[in-house]
Amino acid sequence: MMDCAGAGASLFERAGGRKYLNAVERRRFAKAAASAKTDIRLFCLALSLSGGRISEVLALTPRTIDLDACTVTIHTLKRRKSGVVRQVPVPHWLIRDLDRAFDIRQRQRDPLEATRRLWRWSRTTAWRRVKEIMAMAEITQTAAMPKGLRHGFGVNAIANLVPQNLVQRWLGHASPKTTAIYCDVCGSDERDLAARMWTGEYPTPIGMMLEKLGSGWRLLSSYWRMLI
Repeated sequence: MMDCAGAGASLFERAGGRKYLNAVERRRFAKAAASAKTDIRLFCLALSLSGGRISEVLALTPRTIDLDACTVTIHTLKRRKSGVVRQVPVPHWLIRDLDRAFDIRQRQRDPLEATRRLWRWSRTTAWRRVKEIMAMAEITQTAAMPKGLRHGFGVNAIANLVPQNLVQRWLGHASPKTTAIYCDVCGSDERDLAARMWTGEYPTPIGMMLEKLGSGWRLLSSYWRMLI
């Protein structure tokens, strides 16, 4: 199947719910994963930090892990042309933990072991384990699925000013129109601009309290001046 998302794709369902994990949820997910068994923890983190699809991460082998460059090579799915791969940079500590858990460097020396999958689960098992971590992190509704992590990766990258062409390459999108949907999410810069409209326009509880205190102080001062 080709990458068919485009102008009609959206990060929101019709009812308005998000299809992606926001920054707070991503942190909760990582924290929940930290308490899981090592193989589950690493799978969840690889999924979240690479932006890969669940089947793409399940296909990772020792050969696809570059221990020196700290990248993972992902065989891109959902494209007309087969054999399309992409390299995605990931944190050095994730590469270190993968090496420790799966003996990556040693297995890379063996032609047979180098091509065996790191996680030999079925897609259904992987899905269930990710959902369990989502539940532990109290992530619910539409975003609470593996694809929510992929969308969250894209949103997080754009929010941190990663060039759109890099995000497109890391996610394995055939068209820049697919990647462009991540630019539609309201980020911190947009909120800062919007906040300028609210300043002084709408009273806050603290502002109202200070205003009352100020009025009371002015009234008291006027009273004392009359006495004097």
